[in-house]
Amino acid sequence: MRASPGPAGPSSSVAPGGGAVRGEHWWPVAVAVVSAALLHVALPVSYRVDPVWVVPVVLFALLVALVVGDPGRIDRQRTWLRVVTETVIAFITASNLYAGIHLVSDILTNNKLFADNATGLLATGGVTWVTNVIAFALWYWDLDRGGAAARAHRPATGPAFVFPEMQHTAYAPAGWVPRFADYLSLSFWTATAFSPTDVSAVKRWAKLLMMVEAATSLIVATLVIARAINILQ
Repeated sequence: MRASPGPAGPSSSVAPGGGAVRGEHWWPVAVAVVSAALLHVALPVSYRVDPVWVVPVVLFALLVALVVGDPGRIDRQRTWLRVVTETVIAFITASNLYAGIHLVSDILTNNKLFADNATGLLATGGVTWVTNVIAFALWYWDLDRGGAAARAHRPATGPAFVFPEMQHTAYAPAGWVPRFADYLSLSFWTATAFSPTDVSAVKRWAKLLMMVEAATSLIVATLVIARAINILQ
């Protein structure tokens, strides 16, 4: 629940230690969701969900509902907000899975769509890979410690990931809490290094989710690059 308006402002909440804690802004998450929608539209026709407007319109409508339902900073703990948030992430994941399956299938069956177009193949693979990074970043962000709103009220409760700032407190502000950018960085390095980097997963579901992301990225990257090299040769 929101704390009553006081000196810290109407959208602030009170931490267990008595200090004011404010939720993170919506705009980084909104940029990620809109980017995922635009990337899907940029895919070849056979890889997109039809009709072409479905993915951007659905994601935009759900995003507006989230911002209206929790205006300002993310700190309202409502069941319907969590359901809509996870619906957005699941929709991005499902639409990108649709594209990824078609891409892998076309590569393995020597589909003629990219028979002599290595650039197109690499671009399509890149779009799928980037969307995958965004999708997993959103999952990490939403599932860790019960989501962004829960972290605004109970920042230290049951973390699934241990970030460097949590261990090296001399180099981070007091009461540091991860934001979406931190989860995006975690997702990016998991997809490129295929392993944990400076962030440690300490819960089993987090470890398994990172394994799924690394495996997905490895399969897509390996197949796309190998096929592109074959075309160029």
